[in-house]
Amino acid sequence: MINEVRNTVLSIINKNNYGYISPSDFNLFASQAQMELYEEMFSSYNKIISMENSRVSGTGYADLKRTYEEAMEIFNVTNPLENFAGSVFFLPSLTTTNDAYYMMVKVICYPTVLDSGANTSVVAFQLVDSGATFLSAGISAGDVVVNTTTNALANVALVSSNTVLLLDNNIFTTTPANFLILKASAAVEAEKLNHSSSTLLNTSMLTAPSTLFPTYTQQAETMTVTPVSYKVPGQVIANYFRYPFEPKWTYISLAGGEPVFDQSQPDYQDFELPEDYQYKLATKILEYAGMSIREAEVVQFGMAQQQHEQPTFSVQQ
Repeated sequence: MINEVRNTVLSIINKNNYGYISPSDFNLFASQAQMELYEEMFSSYNKIISMENSRVSGTGYADLKRTYEEAMEIFNVTNPLENFAGSVFFLPSLTTTNDAYYMMVKVICYPTVLDSGANTSVVAFQLVDSGATFLSAGISAGDVVVNTTTNALANVALVSSNTVLLLDNNIFTTTPANFLILKASAAVEAEKLNHSSSTLLNTSMLTAPSTLFPTYTQQAETMTVTPVSYKVPGQVIANYFRYPFEPKWTYISLAGGEPVFDQSQPDYQDFELPEDYQYKLATKILEYAGMSIREAEVVQFGMAQQQHEQPTFSVQQ
């Protein structure tokens, strides 16, 4: 989609010889446009909920809420949190989970660790440990397997034998890789506390967190889980909305100097928004491009096209 958006933007700008956008400038505008539309998605979803509560939202094919939910779920991910020290875990970030989080949905804690170790061979969609006793350890289908070396997550599809588990995700591609197996049925959701109330709750005999009722507080780039029994890497798993990956239009340069689109480059990244956002991305980038080349007509065109869609999200409609 990113190449189609760029071609559209260049075609509109070059129509009256307004100027040329370099690939580096386009990538900057594309990243900003995607981020702005991504955040607007949550705000528009909130307006649609208000419309629904006011009985002015449609159903069936006119169910806008479902459309937004499907678009937003692309960015909803579940990842184990990397352990910092003790019961302190890193929040999702580019360095710990390979993506930054926009909004935390829930934090799941697994009090029961069924098994741990390291794989001894690599087979696609399997965990193989020649020294394991998976059957006698009480592992069953649905239990959670964490590759604590790569921080990848899978579920047990079938306990094939004492030494082999079939998984629903291919998370073991190298050996040795450390693993942790958690009892899925014992999972509990941790409650988020603010710092002003955490001290009072933690010291109370009636409300103090326990293994079955854990809590967490956030600070800077980490979260602290209480009680301290949650301290094993992979034992705390977060479900959150991540930011979209930064788009990048990649190319190869010809002798004539005109860049040619090449999506085979290792740093290529397409837009992650749904296809129906192509028009919105183009108009948003036109607005930024118009400001860059100081052409008021281009800015006004981009803004006018965006305002043309605003009534779609209005509660008053």
